[in-house]
Amino acid sequence: MHYHINAMYFSPTGTTEKVVSAIAGKLAGQKDFTAFDFTLPANRKEPAKFTKQDLVVAGIPVYAGRVPNVLLPYLNTLEGNGALAAAVVLYGNRNYDDALIELKDILTGRGFKVIAAGAFIGEHAFSTVLGAGRPDREDLQTAVSFAGEINSKLEAGKDFGDLTVKGSKPYNKYYVPKTENGEDNKEFRKVTPKTIEDCTDCKTCAEVCPLGSIDYENVKLLTGICIKCCACVKKCPVNAKYFDDPGYLFHKTQLETTYTERREPELFI
Repeated sequence: MHYHINAMYFSPTGTTEKVVSAIAGKLAGQKDFTAFDFTLPANRKEPAKFTKQDLVVAGIPVYAGRVPNVLLPYLNTLEGNGALAAAVVLYGNRNYDDALIELKDILTGRGFKVIAAGAFIGEHAFSTVLGAGRPDREDLQTAVSFAGEINSKLEAGKDFGDLTVKGSKPYNKYYVPKTENGEDNKEFRKVTPKTIEDCTDCKTCAEVCPLGSIDYENVKLLTGICIKCCACVKKCPVNAKYFDDPGYLFHKTQLETTYTERREPELFI
């Protein structure tokens, strides 16, 4: 059976999109694949609907070891209708914890048959050091090879059993950054970016914010929550957005100095 290939992703800084698109592109071969980019709020207004003729490569970044909770309302509107799926998570070289098993469970609950899953590494949202430049060429080659394994599984034409992936059930709680005293930083979620005077008011930050939280008329103002995806920081053409909260900077430094060993993708098929 020939499937229509779909790439579906939430990717504020573009790293998840790269991996998902590499997998979908290989699966599609010489044909085009359909892209469902649900990063921006406008693209999460209507649920994506699929059929048994679809194969969906669904990817999300890992936030605090889990599927980002702000995405749950949208993900729980998806309509799989028997479509096949490959679940993909991308994390910043620390750990993906229970994000992959959680994404698999969400897709299964929405009517998809998950036949493959993978955890890949991307440059951490907070950093240009942690997972720097990833996914890199080697990661994307792994993504393409992963797609080849999926194709082989499809060509075998066997019934697909329940896929086993790494993770805990019940899921562990969301990872909480620590303070310098080793206590949970309960104020971390309230941290927001600041804007320097060099800002040219180009509106890029407001346009790329996945929650629409940056005021378009006054880009120094936040009108909603900040999930610290750092799209506004990394995509600003003049580097006008930054974080200076001491707790945030302590956590960032801890990540960069602790998780220096290169992690490699983990695949389940």
